[in-house]
Amino acid sequence: MPLTVELGVSELAATRFAISPLSETVAGLQQLAGRVRRAVNLRWVRWAEDELARAPLDLPGVWPLIAGDRTSWPSFLIPAPRRAEPSLEDDLAAVRRTTAAQVRASLSRVFGADLPDGVIALAARPRVGLGAITAELRTAYERLIAPHWPRIRAVLEADIAYRARQLATGGAAALFSGLHPDLHWRDGRLVLQGADRVVELGPGGLVLMPVALGPAHVMIKGHTTTQTTVRYPARGVGTLWAPRAPSAGAVRLLGRARAELLEALRSPATTTDLARTLAVTPSAVSQHLRILRENGLVTRERSGRSVLYGITPLGEALIPVAGGRKGQS
Repeated sequence: MPLTVELGVSELAATRFAISPLSETVAGLQQLAGRVRRAVNLRWVRWAEDELARAPLDLPGVWPLIAGDRTSWPSFLIPAPRRAEPSLEDDLAAVRRTTAAQVRASLSRVFGADLPDGVIALAARPRVGLGAITAELRTAYERLIAPHWPRIRAVLEADIAYRARQLATGGAAALFSGLHPDLHWRDGRLVLQGADRVVELGPGGLVLMPVALGPAHVMIKGHTTTQTTVRYPARGVGTLWAPRAPSAGAVRLLGRARAELLEALRSPATTTDLARTLAVTPSAVSQHLRILRENGLVTRERSGRSVLYGITPLGEALIPVAGGRKGQS
């Protein structure tokens, strides 16, 4: 029996998109725990493992909740964001607002009556435990996600823009069916194939959340005290960590360094991101970006405290033409 979410007119009208730094943090930790490892993110996993080998990260409160061979984890770890683009502190404040009764009910659903040793203290003193857990999640974000957050956020924002166009041109049916092959919209119901559980809708409509570091399947909360979230794999994650090698034609036309930069910028990135990805100095990256930008191949845009570079339509068109992939021999 597939999972079915009944959506009335009011719930559908309240459905919205959001991105969440906390969602990416938990998803990344689950990848490191080996639970939901995904091939497209192995480059990040290897980087994170090297980072933790250099300076280990102690997560005594969080780790027992997400590691192991269980098929679920406590729903309060990823509450529905109240805003489209919350800060990490917004997300963590929502976790701390979870009541003691809600914490215990969530732990009972995941672990049953026999709580693991690392979870007993949380059940006994939820407020204190949530404070410790959110502190650990903040540290995990700062160490493992923050260095890459501008690029991750750009991919998530691009996904939402694409989904908004789907909604505008094809309505709810096109939007939901386009999120994932296993997800369909039928007669006022959102149906997820391959799942067999009842969803108890939270207040309001759904919150649709693209995820870069998550698994390849859709994740819908079965129980929640906030809005029900539908977390799905974001488009374009394959370009996030491993830029493709430039074509021989692009190398001849631009030089290898600039051709590699152009390929890497299929996913928006900062100068620091590019230097790390391509193993060159930030000053060298800046010099090449300046030339590419002067020739209309690269754009520059401020995003919070960061400056993101991206490829222009002219740059996108140049790569296949230079590589001889439009019918050229």
